[in-house]
Amino acid sequence: MSAGRTPRSLRSRPPCQGVKGFTLLGLMIVVAIMGAGLAAYGQLASHAAQREKEAELLFRGDQYRQAIESYYKKERSYPRRLADLLEDKRFPMPARHLRRLYADPITGEADWAIMQAPGGGILGVHSKSEAQPLKSGGFRLADRTFQDAQRYADWQFLYTPPK
Repeated sequence: MSAGRTPRSLRSRPPCQGVKGFTLLGLMIVVAIMGAGLAAYGQLASHAAQREKEAELLFRGDQYRQAIESYYKKERSYPRRLADLLEDKRFPMPARHLRRLYADPITGEADWAIMQAPGGGILGVHSKSEAQPLKSGGFRLADRTFQDAQRYADWQFLYTPPK
């Protein structure tokens, strides 16, 4: 060995010479995992929001069904307009069968599809949404026809008097 020279094995190497690409690769893996987690969370949040809208649709539709039933039982006729459920002027003391006209929570509009009774008047309402519901079972007895419905428009809230 010549004087003043250090052996090859003792020479200093630049720091992290063999690890140049590992930091970038590790960062990319972390970002990918975070992205997948956020996507899964977004889907869960979306499903939770849709389930909440479905529950609200069931509540509001049932309010219309009960109001139509109450209207019908007063004088054996169906309301001509949804507004008739708010103030029934067929009697000296107007009756209120419904607190307010509800919007369809699925569409966000007050654009219910009206189902006409055979003799005239409103038999029931249903959503105009063609979207597929998440809920397909576990309905109350009054809503048993909603079982396995392919779209919200198939959830029909109607009152038919007993025969």
